Amino acid sequence: MLRAHRLDALPSQLYMRPPFALTLINRELGILEFNARVLAHHAARDLPLLERLRYVCIVSGNLDEFFEVRVAGLREKLRDNPAAVSSDGMLVREVYRAVAERACELVQQQYTALTQDILPKLAERGVVFHAADDWNAVQREWAARYFHRELTPILTPITLDPAHPFPRVSNKSLNFIVQLGGRDAFGRAVRLGIVQAPRTLARVVRMPTELSGHPYGLVLLSAFMEAFVSSLFPGIEVLGCYQFRVTRNAELFVSEDEATDLREALQGELPERHHGAAVRLEIARGAPPPLVDRLLREFDLGADDCYRVDGPVNLVRLLTVPDMIDEPDMKFDPFVPNIPAEMAGESVFRTLRKRDVLLHHPYESFAPVLEFLQEAGRDPAVLAIKMTIYRTGSESAVMEALIDAARHGKEVTAVVELFARFDEETNIDWSARLAAAGVQVVYGVMGHKCHAKMTLIVRRENDALGTPYLRRYVHLGTGNYHARTARLYTDFGLLTSQEEIGEDVHHLFQLLTGAGDPPKLHHLWHAPFTLHDKLIEKIQAEAEQARQGRPARIIAKMNALLEPTVIAALYDASCAGVRIDLIVRGVCALRPGVPGLSEHITVRSIIGRFLEHHRVFYFHAAGQDQVYLSSADWMDRNLFRRVEIAFPVLDRRLRDRVLREGLRLPLRDNSNAWLMQSDGQYELRRSRAKQRLSSQGALLAHFRQGRAGAGKVPLLPLDPRLRKRQE
Repeated sequence: MLRAHRLDALPSQLYMRPPFALTLINRELGILEFNARVLAHHAARDLPLLERLRYVCIVSGNLDEFFEVRVAGLREKLRDNPAAVSSDGMLVREVYRAVAERACELVQQQYTALTQDILPKLAERGVVFHAADDWNAVQREWAARYFHRELTPILTPITLDPAHPFPRVSNKSLNFIVQLGGRDAFGRAVRLGIVQAPRTLARVVRMPTELSGHPYGLVLLSAFMEAFVSSLFPGIEVLGCYQFRVTRNAELFVSEDEATDLREALQGELPERHHGAAVRLEIARGAPPPLVDRLLREFDLGADDCYRVDGPVNLVRLLTVPDMIDEPDMKFDPFVPNIPAEMAGESVFRTLRKRDVLLHHPYESFAPVLEFLQEAGRDPAVLAIKMTIYRTGSESAVMEALIDAARHGKEVTAVVELFARFDEETNIDWSARLAAAGVQVVYGVMGHKCHAKMTLIVRRENDALGTPYLRRYVHLGTGNYHARTARLYTDFGLLTSQEEIGEDVHHLFQLLTGAGDPPKLHHLWHAPFTLHDKLIEKIQAEAEQARQGRPARIIAKMNALLEPTVIAALYDASCAGVRIDLIVRGVCALRPGVPGLSEHITVRSIIGRFLEHHRVFYFHAAGQDQVYLSSADWMDRNLFRRVEIAFPVLDRRLRDRVLREGLRLPLRDNSNAWLMQSDGQYELRRSRAKQRLSSQGALLAHFRQGRAGAGKVPLLPLDPRLRKRQE
């Protein structure tokens, strides 16, 4: 039975303080503050110029998803219950207004950073965006040829009248509203036109160097449209042309009661994602108010839902610019991930029979995980492979390895999560390809996304007496089986052949593919059954140690912290005297540093070259130093509505590595660490130390040294002052 989490189950001490909701930070506002930190990082010291552009664009992508999911959810709550209250005690309508105000500030900061800082500095380096107003005669002639040759045959201008209703505008597509004057060939008065830009059109075009006069001359699609849109309406006066974009609700709904084939049902729902209810209008700042009002009425939006911008309405498309520029000093230095020495030149299975292997991505390569699967597919002694798939990419050597293994006669099972948001289509395609190759494909459990990262390989071997038996080999991770994100996200992966962990993973796969009561496991915690209870148990154990005057300590790293009963347990532990350091990249609802509530808790967020993604939990445990890696953040959805795992690092050598690399080093970061204040605001950590320390930079240097030393990477030294403080 799933455990319900209720506010009346919170530690009793909290009733002596203000209402518990007042001790929480609003989720939506917390997400926006994370994006504010990402945006602020664009100005970080020594950050290469094109990388600064990337950070500004990344914020746009993050905001797109924020509006598609979180703001869309707020609008639905307002529609269904205008008096609704969020978990932090704010009225939902208050949250909506606050979100609109803060998002508007962020957007303004984005475009200010782009137009007043980054673009001028790019121009100094020979990367120039040519606006239509600045073209000379030769450049304009080239642009006209490009427009008529590459764009005109594809574009479809639509004038608005009773016979030409407003077209269906897709989610996040680029569109232009054109103000017109005069009459057409049929004598009709023409006032407005709409031109939609197909997604196949390049948003940034490179002008020939000899015409640009600069090493890199770039022209935006919107510049072509503004200059030559009149040719799409011949004989009609064009009074103005303004780009706009609409963001829509992107959530999908499939009825559990009615669906007989989940893949088929979801496949039928996907096209509707592009045409959900509108939640945001982005439009060029110069658009006249009557045009803006017309668009807001068309999409059933209010004034708070309108974002006027000074530049391209879709900054995400500018992420293609760094790939167009061959200037290494304007980008991060290339980095080749390290291959652990124990994984070089030896069978993966032989290595794992001797020792566990820890992989720290992206500093260490994802290749050993792929080799693990590929060797299993080729090995005659391997009988079965089982794997969970959440995100893997449209091109995936991991998926190809599963297909190859099935074709070699292995019993291959793939638990594919079809509802991995925005990867649904990719996962549908892979599930079809896997099934066609003979892989047994299942889709987890309806209503509970399978977010756990597990691979199980069963191999027939002989013991010391020559008696055959089946041995299990396992990979468990904090991140996805996605080779590209393994180069961009920080994650831990554990390869092991420990018998009890293999047995635990076996039971979990049985639960996912079959049915039955939750299994009793040796080491793994698993949501939605034991993970939440175990976390609370560990936190409360540290609190009890502190009350008895014994050393107590918690360090936890994750992407988000929102679940109220976990937060309450942390508050209670802080009141008991437990020192708690939380490293939370994104949104955190807990308020640190509140006297009498959380004065022993610190919260920091690391923003750097890589996306901080691993989940690591440390408990002092009366000197036992217990370390768990997990697929789960401390959120309601992860702990109660998903299939997740947390697994211990049992090897002391590897446990020390996780502590050093994953927890203690980030706690020393005085370069890219933001400290959360009790009011939910963040301040960039300012250190009096002469030497600035970036945890990601230190790890990059550390593992580069390992490559220079033939793959052998010594343990990072532990700062003795830190150990003293922790104990």
